[in-house]
Amino acid sequence: MSLLTAEHKAVIGRTLPAVRAEVTRREIRKYAAATGQRLDRYLAGDEAPPLFLFGLFFPVLPREELLEDGRPPDTGLLPPLPLKRVMAGGTEAEYHRRIVPGDVLLLHQTLVDLYEKAGSQGPLIFAVVENRVETEAGEPVMTERLTRIVR
Repeated sequence: MSLLTAEHKAVIGRTLPAVRAEVTRREIRKYAAATGQRLDRYLAGDEAPPLFLFGLFFPVLPREELLEDGRPPDTGLLPPLPLKRVMAGGTEAEYHRRIVPGDVLLLHQTLVDLYEKAGSQGPLIFAVVENRVETEAGEPVMTERLTRIVR
């Protein structure tokens, strides 16, 4: 018996409204210092290290609005699923250009697949999300394919 219904499958292709973020030299410098970067171009804020994008689009929320594990609430991209424990399943990222101060970036998130498999300890649901980051002018910056496993 399948855990995923036609209603679950119907949301494949759903895209959230774009999230906008401005990149500043100060934010790059703060990130570089906090993550122990050693290259001068990062420490000076001339260019952002690749993982800078990881937290750039996260909302800044009061502690009481975060989930028990410290994550922000779900965005609504995934439908409610019959299984609840979410785990990381892998990430593939392709960077198209450097990130520099003054960039105004847009994040577009799309649910590109939702499927299930039988695991050794029970059923698993796989949700594949594509995160596309581009400039306001539409120039690609980074494309990421993120897989979450729900059990």
